[in-house]
Amino acid sequence: MVAALNSDLFVGAFIKKMQSVLFGQVHDFKRKQLVVLTRMVFLYAKYQKHVKRSIVVLICVALAERIHKMARLMTSQRASPNTIKDGQAETGKPRRSGAQLDKRFFDNLRRLIAIVVPRALSKESAMLAAHTLLLIFRTFLSVAVAALDGQIVSALVRLQGQEFLWGIVRWMGMAVPATLTNSLLTYLQTVLAIRFRQNLTEHVHKKYLGGNTYYAVGNLDDRVRNADQLIAVDIRKFSDSLAELYSNLAKPTLDAFVYNVQLARSLGVESLFGIMLIIQASMGMLRVLAPPFGQLVSQEQRLEGEFHFAHSRLIEHAEEVALYRGHEAEKRSITRRYMRLVRHVSRVVRLNVFYGMLEDFVVKYFWGAAGLVACAAPVFAQRLPGTSAVAAVAASGSNDLGSRTRDFITNRRLLLSGSDALGRMMYSYKEIVELAGYTERVTDLLTVLDDVGDGRFVKTKVGTAAAKTTDEADIVSQRGRVVESTDDVEFIGVPIVSPNGDVLVRSLSFHVTPGRHLLIVGPNGCGKSSMFRILGGLWPVYGGTLRKPSVSQIFYIPQRPYLPIGTLRDQLIYPDSAAEMKAKGITDADLLDILDVVQMRHVVEREGGWDAVKLWKDALSGGDKQRIAMARLFYHRPRYAIMDECTSAVSMDIEKTMYTHATNLGITLLTVSHRQSLWQYHNYILQYDGQGGYVFSKLDPERRIQLMEEKQQIEQELASIKEMELRLQDLEMQAATY
Repeated sequence: MVAALNSDLFVGAFIKKMQSVLFGQVHDFKRKQLVVLTRMVFLYAKYQKHVKRSIVVLICVALAERIHKMARLMTSQRASPNTIKDGQAETGKPRRSGAQLDKRFFDNLRRLIAIVVPRALSKESAMLAAHTLLLIFRTFLSVAVAALDGQIVSALVRLQGQEFLWGIVRWMGMAVPATLTNSLLTYLQTVLAIRFRQNLTEHVHKKYLGGNTYYAVGNLDDRVRNADQLIAVDIRKFSDSLAELYSNLAKPTLDAFVYNVQLARSLGVESLFGIMLIIQASMGMLRVLAPPFGQLVSQEQRLEGEFHFAHSRLIEHAEEVALYRGHEAEKRSITRRYMRLVRHVSRVVRLNVFYGMLEDFVVKYFWGAAGLVACAAPVFAQRLPGTSAVAAVAASGSNDLGSRTRDFITNRRLLLSGSDALGRMMYSYKEIVELAGYTERVTDLLTVLDDVGDGRFVKTKVGTAAAKTTDEADIVSQRGRVVESTDDVEFIGVPIVSPNGDVLVRSLSFHVTPGRHLLIVGPNGCGKSSMFRILGGLWPVYGGTLRKPSVSQIFYIPQRPYLPIGTLRDQLIYPDSAAEMKAKGITDADLLDILDVVQMRHVVEREGGWDAVKLWKDALSGGDKQRIAMARLFYHRPRYAIMDECTSAVSMDIEKTMYTHATNLGITLLTVSHRQSLWQYHNYILQYDGQGGYVFSKLDPERRIQLMEEKQQIEQELASIKEMELRLQDLEMQAATY
């Protein structure tokens, strides 16, 4: 028992001894740390001016190095633009995989800004100036609110009720201009986005709908496959992104500058410099770990456009697909495009989850903790032994509890606001790279529109065009002349070349004058419709000379007429408007007379009058559509009419009436048709052989019909002879077996 007691006493004494030794070591360690901190404070107080000067010098050197690096980057990354020469793309450098924040982006952005803000003295400039003034006012209002917040808390700590209530009254007074400013900023941002979109859309429409550019973009050039997506969606997103970016970037930048100036006065340049070092290091880490948002956004918009294009194409060709029962094939094609879009969006979402977590941690918590340490450093520095001489330098204000609370709350609010401003600047980086994606797509559209407007096209060569000879390549690379004539049409050595580069006819020459109606025949793919597209100005002239009247004197009627959205009257007078019709002195009664010619007078009453609006491509049959197209021809009464199988769905008696009336009106007909009944209305014939050759000669309908009948008779006789020869051989073989 005694031995056990002695053992417990020994253990207790040993533990106490060890505790005293450990506590002594810990105390010595803390004392040494305190001594080190005290010496550092004394050294700082002694060399404070030198430290501040060194920090200013470091900041200037870092800023100069950053500017020099940006200048070198912009110089080294001068994009050598894709030059298009003679219809071929010559690219100095490989095409970029996506949008990047380089000189090309800033050049493209300047180009678009010059469009959305056309003049220095414009509505957009005035709204930007008002927006900037409101941003400045809100920033200084935030500084005043931060100071008032510190005063209110200080009055609360000091138990000064009257000062506290007066602070609340001032707080509520500041709420009125603050809420008004925020609402006005939101309103101006929305209006700016609308104005940006309006100006940019009008600019694009002027180019896209000028002449036949809209046709050439989709048929003669391969660089833009979904112009509708770019015009309707990407321009809107670019405008919204640009308007938001100005607010989301200008306000945080101004806030960060003003808050840093205030904090430099309160905490000193040194503390602020330490915080900025931490922020710069963390921002560098975030930039390294940030996904390529610009490329991802650009690719997502491209995939969205392809998915939209697939649905639009299905709607356009719904009847053909249904007749072929191709819904499964179209479903596979659309699903394939949709799954590519889903996979890409899922990848972007996964990248955003990781980057968002990291960004929130750094911006909201890491920067906030660093700011709190900076706010508390002057307060705790006064508690170091022997630092009373430094207290006046390290602390801002008096040493009582209320003053320390006021300064801490004010500085903390400024730091949090500054941290929030820097965080919004970090978020703006993501918005900038997204803007880069929209900027690249919209600028690419403008570039294509400019090139197409100047007659420069980029077309992917496939099939025989990809392996064409040097001679054929020379034909494609050259350009011919288009001369406006008074009343005749003449092809002089004009090659017929498809947009894909296939040379259908090396040199076509013929001459048509008013009253010399031309019939054009030949096998499929020989160049009949291609010649009409060249004559109509849709395709370029790759050589020779083309003489033709003005565009208004040539009217084209395809096999499937186009029926616009509008009234029944609009179907006849297209592309004229009702006002233009009245200016020409034509009335609805005149339109009824025209419908009498094509035997469609009853349609006006049946469909509900001239002002009835319907989806006419569904309301009218195929024959009615073709008769409406012929009525449209009689309304415009051009000098020449291009008739591309335009009466294939009407009866022969109505066809005869329409052709007779067209010739009586003095319209010279250029017709593509295989109907022998139309030969009697033409004087000349242009016949393709399908091998690159052709024959242009006078047409004698009766003689040609006789020759065709004789040809068919001989072919039938030759076919019967072959059958008799085969039967004779069969009989000889059977006789040999017996």
